[in-house]
Amino acid sequence: MFGIHGRRDRARARLRAAERALDAIGTALDERVLCEELAGYLCPGLCDAAAVDVLPEAAAGAAGAGGATGAGPGDTTGAPPATGSGSGAGTGNRTGAGGESGNGAGAGRGASPVAGGGASPAAGPPGAAGPLVRAVARGRTELLGAPAARTPRGRAPTVLRIPMLAHGRVHGVLVAAREGKGFTGDETGSLRYAAHLTALLIGHARAHASARGTALNLQRALLAEPGRPHPNLEIATRYLPSGRSNLVGGDWFETVRLHYGRTLLVVGDVMGHGLDAAVDMNAYRSALRYVASADLPPHRVLRHLDATVAAMTDRRPATCLLVRVDPARGMATFAGAGHLPPVLFTADGDAALVPVPVGPPLGTGAGGYEPLTLALGGTETLLMFTDGLVERRDEDIDVSLARVTGRWAAPGIGAEELLDAVLARCDAEHAEDDVAVLAARIRRRPAGADGEGPD
Repeated sequence: MFGIHGRRDRARARLRAAERALDAIGTALDERVLCEELAGYLCPGLCDAAAVDVLPEAAAGAAGAGGATGAGPGDTTGAPPATGSGSGAGTGNRTGAGGESGNGAGAGRGASPVAGGGASPAAGPPGAAGPLVRAVARGRTELLGAPAARTPRGRAPTVLRIPMLAHGRVHGVLVAAREGKGFTGDETGSLRYAAHLTALLIGHARAHASARGTALNLQRALLAEPGRPHPNLEIATRYLPSGRSNLVGGDWFETVRLHYGRTLLVVGDVMGHGLDAAVDMNAYRSALRYVASADLPPHRVLRHLDATVAAMTDRRPATCLLVRVDPARGMATFAGAGHLPPVLFTADGDAALVPVPVGPPLGTGAGGYEPLTLALGGTETLLMFTDGLVERRDEDIDVSLARVTGRWAAPGIGAEELLDAVLARCDAEHAEDDVAVLAARIRRRPAGADGEGPD
């Protein structure tokens, strides 16, 4: 009976250790943070000192045969040194690639190429593998000191090296050290589990980073060259991807050159995030260019675009705001599809929301878009934006919009200066969502310069 109860107690203890690991590791999809969390979880609970070395993605290889290798008292084989340029991250007195090495398990004894002694898996020609990420945590600094170090009792520390394996790939190595006594089987199992969990999360972090990079590059390429407006408009645009989300969104802007010196200004936001949202954004943009080429009023452009997208079952809904600016007549016609209204900055610096009638988002097939026409002078600046600029989770939208309304801007401010001021006022660098903004102002031109021809 004692054996049965003992096994149950050990199983419960290992389960509790696994639960603690799940709580402590994985708060962010960032390799450096994951290394720090793993080292912090292990030390000082499971070991007196821990070091985590993660291979660059290009250097991570297939798993070899092996597992944890142990070093008993007196085994002072050096841990794999980190060579080349590296970046340090962690807790303790000192961290850094190439700045720490510890007493490790001896080479051989069934160790994998990562777990064995000798050169680090990141070693090689300078710059071949890129930087190596390291995190170190310890309770007694001498445990990861020089290879010949001894504890105050005269005994060398016991060290385990555990390859960080996930889906058949070695992402790095965990080095755990303890003063004097060795690690039990249950403790070794907990160390293996924590190393495996961290390796899995590193794999997920790299997959997310790859998907985000692909979507962001696509979105930047699509937004890099908006349509060519007429020279009678001063246009400024900005796109800021959110640093807090794991994937980019579907925010976009566009300018479409129309007949008779007019320009159609567009800002939109595809619902959701990721590569699919960026692809759908491109589809919306292409469809809008096609529909707008017929030179329809903005509300009719939205109707055609809504019907077109509603027939595509695989497209996500999107919000959109259109403004057709006619500089020759000093007029602007607005139409919105579930989008936040624009802000008009007057000559004296006062800013107010334009009361654009709100229609349903595009892709619903509901239609019901209505126009609004207002006078637009050469001393006024129009600001269009996506919700990432103003919306905050912890406040009402009216409070958020109040940041860009009221009398705070310099009188007669230009498009470029306005965008800089608005982005700073709304702290757009730390926005919770992607931000796309467009500012437009009628450019004053000599009399007779605005022709009435088709172009």
